Amino acid sequence: MTRVRDDHVKVHFRLEVDEDGWPSASVESLWAVDLGDGTVRLDNTPWFVRGVASDDIIRVEVDEEGARWAGETVRASENCTIRLIVLKDGGSCAARQTVLETFHRLGTTGEGIEQFRMVALDVPPDADLPRIRKLLEHGDAKGWWHWEEGCVTAAWRATETKRPLQA
Repeated sequence: MTRVRDDHVKVHFRLEVDEDGWPSASVESLWAVDLGDGTVRLDNTPWFVRGVASDDIIRVEVDEEGARWAGETVRASENCTIRLIVLKDGGSCAARQTVLETFHRLGTTGEGIEQFRMVALDVPPDADLPRIRKLLEHGDAKGWWHWEEGCVTAAWRATETKRPLQA
């Protein structure tokens, strides 16, 4: 969820575009709070950037035009970023909103974007991680959405279901 105020700046992340042309851009810009020491605190849930989440502290480099470019993560926030492509009802606005509201009840925030039928979830460490994972897997199995982990923590990985080995 974006919480833009006067102290916010845009931070640009370079993206790797795969052989299928995904994502459709080579740069994603996220809102952040400038901490004044060459770092920023992300205040946005990423759509495409992998390995970062809201509230992460990121080192930035400023180019000759004044644009801030993301460098290394200085401190991870313990938030997770989970992305869904909503399939139910063709990924309609109503379907995306239902997804956001459903996961919000489990402690997440997030945003939807019509162009890609996507929902990006910001999952804080105090959210109900096991129920969120169970719902993600259930909705995927039902064909309601596809989902991926954009940035996850050890606490999130601990919720993985261990499947028995097949004989």
